[in-house]
Amino acid sequence: MPEYKLHYFPESGNSYKLALMLALCGQEFEPIWTDFGSGVTWTDEWRRTVNPMGEIPVLVEDGVRLTQTAPILLRLADQFGKFQSADDAEKFEVLRWLFWDNQKLSGFMAAYRYRRAFMEESDGRVLAFMKSRVDDFLKILENNLKERPFIVGDRPTIADLSMTGYLSFPPNESGYDLDASHPAVGSWLGRIRELPGWAAPYDILPGKRMRCYV
Repeated sequence: MPEYKLHYFPESGNSYKLALMLALCGQEFEPIWTDFGSGVTWTDEWRRTVNPMGEIPVLVEDGVRLTQTAPILLRLADQFGKFQSADDAEKFEVLRWLFWDNQKLSGFMAAYRYRRAFMEESDGRVLAFMKSRVDDFLKILENNLKERPFIVGDRPTIADLSMTGYLSFPPNESGYDLDASHPAVGSWLGRIRELPGWAAPYDILPGKRMRCYV
């Protein structure tokens, strides 16, 4: 079996997506904590030796550095035969939701949550704009999950694991009580938590955490 190392920081929802996928596939990994708050990922040395794109996470598979969460999830699904699409039509849907999540839900929730919880000061107008976008994306997700138990059907795929990433952290960080505000999303997250091998973000991603201001 491959040997994995994961460069991460505990607050990273994208790191959590990969850690959770590995755990659900029964795979262990060596955690490599990254001091994201210090700006290390902006340095020339880090980008030269870890990820030229300057992003976390980075999954090292048998010495090969892999970057960008969505294609890594697709690769792991193929390798382990889990959380895959069943046919071409479902494959299109999985890809459609993966790209939507990356650009919309995860993209805006990550930035909004970081500014809200992990920055001592943040422009209220910027936060209000970001929250309005997150509200809209959560409404889209809620409406989809009213129709089916998982993102593309009756079983979880990597689309579910991708979208659960930033929604699984403690609610004080994002300010959303999803069970109350978006009950279909809350129920879906409950079904994800029932998967064998599931673990919460801060349980599966150890290490020093950034100061939280909320």
